[in-house]
Amino acid sequence: MGRLRYDGISDPILIEDVTLAHLKIVIATKLRRQESFMMTWRPVSDGIDRRATVWIHPAIPLQFGFDSADPPPIDPHLIAEMMKALNATGELVLDHLVDSL
Repeated sequence: MGRLRYDGISDPILIEDVTLAHLKIVIATKLRRQESFMMTWRPVSDGIDRRATVWIHPAIPLQFGFDSADPPPIDPHLIAEMMKALNATGELVLDHLVDSL
């Protein structure tokens, strides 16, 4: 289980390594273009939130942490589908990504 640390203050977002690897490419692509967007997911912790959304912006610190030292395989078709969905709605919904892996 990987970790996405967002804003340097909040608890890390727990995401499977394969999903996180795909997410890293999509986020890096959008931020490199200076494009902000929303990201929504279902937290895996026992906290009070059953669904969470953050605003991803180039000025907000971001760190990806993986359990495995070896990078997982990347599916270019999935990256293209994620980018297409994100560009159409302005929101990246991880529920759909997890279902397709």
